[in-house]
Amino acid sequence: MEPLNGKVAIITGAGKGIGKAVAIAYAKQGMSVCCIARTLSDIVSTVNEIKESGGNAMAISCDVTNYENVKEVMQKAYERYGRIDLILVNAGTDTEKLPIDELDIAEWKRVMDVNLNGAFYTVKAAIPYLKRNGSGKIITIGSGMGHKGRADDSAYSCSKAGLWMLTRVLAQELSEYRISVNELIPGPVITDMGKDSMKDERSAFSINGEWIKSPDDVTDLTIFLAGQPGAGPTAQSYSLMRRDL
Repeated sequence: MEPLNGKVAIITGAGKGIGKAVAIAYAKQGMSVCCIARTLSDIVSTVNEIKESGGNAMAISCDVTNYENVKEVMQKAYERYGRIDLILVNAGTDTEKLPIDELDIAEWKRVMDVNLNGAFYTVKAAIPYLKRNGSGKIITIGSGMGHKGRADDSAYSCSKAGLWMLTRVLAQELSEYRISVNELIPGPVITDMGKDSMKDERSAFSINGEWIKSPDDVTDLTIFLAGQPGAGPTAQSYSLMRRDL
């Protein structure tokens, strides 16, 4: 494991759930953390919690579906810290569970815009800064549904499938720059976005022996991936699930 102290991480969707938990965990490892989300009050709360514990963090409101907005964030983070070492692509959304013939087209586009286009914009804007360091990490928060799919959740499943392929292509393109790109699949986590479906599926997960996690349960793996050497694993999918994808 490489030391994380002094490195800089940018985390999208850092105001709640997994993103917030990872931001706090990275700060405890000595990383400076740039917290990004659309709702400023959420990321300010994350940053305040980090600073109260002696960590270093900044909050920047950003809509990841707006490329120019994302580029501005990367520039501000670089101006503040002088480097960018890690990008956690975590911002995501879902929609009502409906079969494809009943799903509103606007909802399909909204989910794709956040989960896939937003991820593309984030990494595209970050790559020039990672290359300057001669190494770096990109971690995408994927889903088992991006590998196996799920009826009545086509938009989310397809967006995460696209994110997994983006992860693989990025890994190929950035390998020569010692920038590793890996996917992390948390499995079922109790967050604001997933709590309704979790309530319906908790019994099924329990029957199958699935591990229903809190956001804090995901942080150890994100720390592990952040600390891998420049010539370490890339183009890999790491899962915290207890069942076949």
